[in-house]
Amino acid sequence: MSLLEIVVLALIQGLTEFLPISSSAHLILPSQLLGWQDQGLAFDLILNIGTLAAVFIYFRSEVVNMSRAWVGSLRGQPKTADSRLAWWIIYATIPAALVGFFGKSLVETYLRSGYVIAITTIVFGLLLWWADSHAKQLKDEYQTGLKGAIIFGLAQTLALIPGTSRSGITITAGLMLGLTRNGAARFSFLMSIPIISMASGYDLLKFILSDEYVDWGALFLGAGISFMSAILCIHAFLILLNKVGMLPFVIYRLLLGVALFYVLSMG
Repeated sequence: MSLLEIVVLALIQGLTEFLPISSSAHLILPSQLLGWQDQGLAFDLILNIGTLAAVFIYFRSEVVNMSRAWVGSLRGQPKTADSRLAWWIIYATIPAALVGFFGKSLVETYLRSGYVIAITTIVFGLLLWWADSHAKQLKDEYQTGLKGAIIFGLAQTLALIPGTSRSGITITAGLMLGLTRNGAARFSFLMSIPIISMASGYDLLKFILSDEYVDWGALFLGAGISFMSAILCIHAFLILLNKVGMLPFVIYRLLLGVALFYVLSMG
């Protein structure tokens, strides 16, 4: 991989993993426009680890508090807001974990099409706009509830369809549940930790069993760029969210979807 490929792909991963704009829609553009080849399993793995480290470190206080409270709940201690949130995130992870385990090959076989990505980029962008414009914004992430956590989890399963955007569809679900923009985004980011961890673990196992050549310099550079861009993205997004709302991201998704249709038709 060239230096340009490493930098561009790592930035795409770091920025689009947490913005509601679809990482798969962006990753298809370099290959279509520039003819770049697939970057390989090792590079995919290290970029995911970089973004995982970013969200984990950014929310380290919340993660520590929830972990302690969750362990306490297992020991019979009274439930707290942190222990409830931890359990809700676990429940929200189960649907996507099951669907991902049993349906990933099906998705990769039948839905990994450029036109599917273009359609879902537009359709789920419009759904995000609708949810944001009708949102009541009454609750934070600590008021999600068990039913809300299950709905978050079911929404996250849709992210297996390329172009949907994991953060986009889960934030959409949170807004529909009456969460504030910030609360929906924070729950979405927190629930990304277990699902990215599982996906990275699966890719790590595949990598260990493969004989893929490893360019360690490219891996370390990619991990660093994806980590820094992701942590800056999370911070900026949470600050700007209540000021700008979701409309800029919706408009961006619509333009991106149209651009994908154009690029694919020219190919």
